[in-house]
Amino acid sequence: MAASATPLVLSELAAKLGCELISGGDTLVCGVAALSDASAGDLSFVRSERYQAAFAASRAGAVIVGTDVDPAGRPAIRAADPTRVFSRAGALLIAPPRPAPGRHPGAQVEPDALVDATATLGPGVYVGSGARIGARSVLYANVSVYGDVEVGADCELHAGVVLREGTRIGARVRLQPGVLVGGDGFGFLPEDAGPVRSVPQVGRVVIEDDVEIGAGTTIDRATLGETRIRRGAKIDNLVMIAHNCDIGEDAIIVAQSGLAGGTRVGSRAILMARVGSAGQLEIGDGAFVGARSGLHRDVPAGGRVWGSPAVEERAWHREIAGLRRLPDALRRLRRIEARLGLRPARGPSDEGEGES
Repeated sequence: MAASATPLVLSELAAKLGCELISGGDTLVCGVAALSDASAGDLSFVRSERYQAAFAASRAGAVIVGTDVDPAGRPAIRAADPTRVFSRAGALLIAPPRPAPGRHPGAQVEPDALVDATATLGPGVYVGSGARIGARSVLYANVSVYGDVEVGADCELHAGVVLREGTRIGARVRLQPGVLVGGDGFGFLPEDAGPVRSVPQVGRVVIEDDVEIGAGTTIDRATLGETRIRRGAKIDNLVMIAHNCDIGEDAIIVAQSGLAGGTRVGSRAILMARVGSAGQLEIGDGAFVGARSGLHRDVPAGGRVWGSPAVEERAWHREIAGLRRLPDALRRLRRIEARLGLRPARGPSDEGEGES
């Protein structure tokens, strides 16, 4: 099932994008492509004059250019941020594939589940007792929806998604293959003597509207109350979100990050790849956490931290710069110690004295 194109003349596309048309308003645009791959019917983009040579060699029929790019008389739209505008243009020109409404014969729906007539259920889909599937939502192959789950309108649940009991999903939510929502949190209590006992996980997960979650990500149900992913949050592949976390509106969490129980992430905060947090921490609105950072304390609103353990960004840069100078500093120190008779001399050059 291929994506379908909606051709537009360049003047109409410029008007829809709210951008300046430079020339070639009657040029018909049928698709989008990179400069190196584009053909006469494609729209491409040029961020800056750095890419002028690639632009000159491209066969693109039309381009979106930055403010410092000379379009050289070719059909063009001008934009302050060509990358963002190109993304919007792609959404206007190319409609993603969408299967027809209906149930595959291999789908199983419990008698008291409510599935909207405009929804799509693929082969191997299971919808449990009391579950509700909203209008125009698509459940691809082998999606499992447990009992008492709500899925809103216009959602996409890709192959192998599992929604455990009690989960609530808003509208226009996209879950990539293998996402697990509502699994039991890692709650165990060691006894003074005897086996480690599990703590009942009786809460639920709530995912608000316009959230997107990448392949293989897991979001645990709350021990009590809710684990909540707020409106517009974007979560990458292979992210682990533990029980009772709260992810703010339009927050971004990048691949392989892991948040321990009770972590709160503020609105529009950004966590880069492989961030790890201790439990019960607060990451403030608009905060930025650099890749591979380990959080052991709260991050204030607007704060920028890096490293493990994480420190303020400027301090981290100083530490990294200092580490690069450390071997040479150690060699100088040991030469001084040798001259003062505090250690045996290691030869005239003392090469390799950075080792401990």
